[in-house]
Amino acid sequence: MNPHLNLEENMKLASVLEPSKPSFFPAMTKIVGTLGPKSRSVEIISNCLKAGMSVARFDFSWGDTDYHQETLDNLKIAVKSTKKLCGVMLDTVGPELQVINKKENPISLQEDSFVVLTPDLDKEATSCLLPINFTGLSTAVKKGDTIFIGQYLFTGNETTSVWLEVTEVNGEDVVCLVKNSATLSGLLYTLHVSQIHINLPTLTDKDKEVISSWGVRNNIDILSLSYTRHAEDVRRAREFLSKLGDLYQTQIFAKIENVEGLTYFDEILQEADGVILSRGNLGIDLPPEKVFLFQKTAVFKCNMAGKPAVVTRVVDSMTENLRPTRAEATDVANAILDGSDAILLGAETLRGLYPVETISTVGRICAEAEKVFNYDLYYKRAVKHAGDAMSHLESITSTAVRAAIKVKASVILCFTSTGRAARFIAKYKPITPVISVVIPRLKTNQVRWTFTGAFEARQSLIVRGIFPMLADARHQAESTNSTNESVLKVALDHGKAHGFIKPHDRVVVCQKLGDAYVVKILELED
Repeated sequence: MNPHLNLEENMKLASVLEPSKPSFFPAMTKIVGTLGPKSRSVEIISNCLKAGMSVARFDFSWGDTDYHQETLDNLKIAVKSTKKLCGVMLDTVGPELQVINKKENPISLQEDSFVVLTPDLDKEATSCLLPINFTGLSTAVKKGDTIFIGQYLFTGNETTSVWLEVTEVNGEDVVCLVKNSATLSGLLYTLHVSQIHINLPTLTDKDKEVISSWGVRNNIDILSLSYTRHAEDVRRAREFLSKLGDLYQTQIFAKIENVEGLTYFDEILQEADGVILSRGNLGIDLPPEKVFLFQKTAVFKCNMAGKPAVVTRVVDSMTENLRPTRAEATDVANAILDGSDAILLGAETLRGLYPVETISTVGRICAEAEKVFNYDLYYKRAVKHAGDAMSHLESITSTAVRAAIKVKASVILCFTSTGRAARFIAKYKPITPVISVVIPRLKTNQVRWTFTGAFEARQSLIVRGIFPMLADARHQAESTNSTNESVLKVALDHGKAHGFIKPHDRVVVCQKLGDAYVVKILELED
């Protein structure tokens, strides 16, 4: 038997077909859905939330701020009506190279013909000439380099993507040989140069404008920093956010999209709050046989650092089909068995025909994979990796996970004001759900008093196994014994009302009493 899977020795294969028992938490793994043309009405967003989406991604590679604002306003209505929390992720454009097709006419490119890439945006896109939004391409590439072009997403082996080989550089123009016949349709396509440094800032002026207007207005929870290539990219983005009101609380997820980001991965991981493995672009930069190794190693590093790992591009075929391919279904499960925190859906929900079905299908696969994940082995591995250098808080929270394993607790209740304690518990991937009770903190800017906590609650919606609950503002972080007991009662009553805490269950509680963190085990009565 595979030691990394928790399978019974004499398991009958027919038992695989037995229907799964219903659970209040359908999956511990989180799902990020990209909202767009096919998923922006209140009705569809509500159904996406019910199906398991816990973070909504807004991709600014296309669409203006008014368009995305309308979508976000619909999300807020859906959140109220479904009573399901949802985080908001702003995905930057970054140094993305684009081909501009102003007339939106389909462009057919024939194998073995030549096409010129030009920075002259006044020219029309044709099958012989493609205008691009970057003047430095001619100095970045040389003869023999590989360039991919496709609409929004591309794999390099379909009829809507084209693979080019640079044959000569002519002033600012780049002449390429077309390697496969394809038809490009739509307003713009992404251009990706394999393994070449593009000398453009990671956070562009357009990105800064969007963040300081739309981002500030909507208090975004997570910034997805596209094309993160160095740790300095994350530091600069954090410095920029720190000057924008409440956005100093926004988490930064580094999106690793090319070999440059892979090369400096360890330094980036230290600076970022989480990592998104953008397998679409990476799949082009890396040889196919290396993709799995990158994914498994990167996810392991994220797990050991206690930072969320998000995997993209898992069920591309569901953009147009109701069922994933066999390879895709297995791929989702493997991402969970590797230790991924969340699955990010892009085109599948943005412009796909079946956004709701895609979310529920991915959620069901995640839930099945979680059942055979070897939590015991993972826990021992994580404790061994942390070694003796554990902080006091990590030592306490890892003990809470151990206690939950030993007493077969139904849930771990964690009281937190910053979210750190809950994230440390989640680092050890307990088999039980972690109910993170976020206690509001009172703060002032000398003009008015406000409570914090909503950011921390929503940000945990991308972490595997954490289910946040915002406590009443009367229960502040600096609380007394009596208020601690009352907030614990509220949390337990909430669990009983929703059916994830039952009579005679054991519950592990992790909370701060004065200056000390305490772990206790409660055995519930009838």
